[in-house]
Amino acid sequence: MEASSRWTAWWQRREQRARPATGLDAAVRLDLLLGAVLAGFPVAPAAHPAGHRCSCDRVGCPAPGQHPVSFAWQSQASTDPEQLSHWLARDPQANFVTATGRAHDVLDVPAEAGRLALERLDELGVGGPVAAVGEDRYLFFTATRGTPADEDEWWPSVLDSTPDTMSDHPGLRWHCRGSYTLVPPAALPDGSQVRWLRGPEQQLPDALRVLDVLTDACTETGAVAEEQWLIG
Repeated sequence: MEASSRWTAWWQRREQRARPATGLDAAVRLDLLLGAVLAGFPVAPAAHPAGHRCSCDRVGCPAPGQHPVSFAWQSQASTDPEQLSHWLARDPQANFVTATGRAHDVLDVPAEAGRLALERLDELGVGGPVAAVGEDRYLFFTATRGTPADEDEWWPSVLDSTPDTMSDHPGLRWHCRGSYTLVPPAALPDGSQVRWLRGPEQQLPDALRVLDVLTDACTETGAVAEEQWLIG
């Protein structure tokens, strides 16, 4: 990616900074984040692990390193490479979230169901970006439903990734308008990472087609009990 290389070269000319919490070289990390931005994924800065705590300094933060820094993250989210570089210059260790329901949605499932679903999607020839959240979750990036002309056909997004409610929804989550997920590369408190299994350069698949496969995989692996998945 020519634009990506240009921004990476710019970054390398800056003074050397501390190694990010992901353990990745700063230029490599910038290049990975630029891949998401240039694919049209709007991103905003998020907190990052700081030892055994969260960089937000909230006592007892329920989701260290996994939430936006600003309450204005929805209006802040951007696909501007210059803005991304500015955020990283200000905080080289920052994680980033991507705002869903604009350029993409994200279907978020337990890892066991995700691995099974990924095998089946490969067999069906269905591509699309996929990320792993440590060893716990898989994120399937899909085309977004956007805002249908008939608002009765659109569901609101009650942010299912709010840290206080994450444990209440362990099955399949649909992140759409008003929600967010971490975008790779990101550091997690247990020392693991959010990483791409399939990169953001892949074409976004139809959400309902992926949903069918994920729902079956969640049922077979016991990840869904009754209505234990949430549109968010």
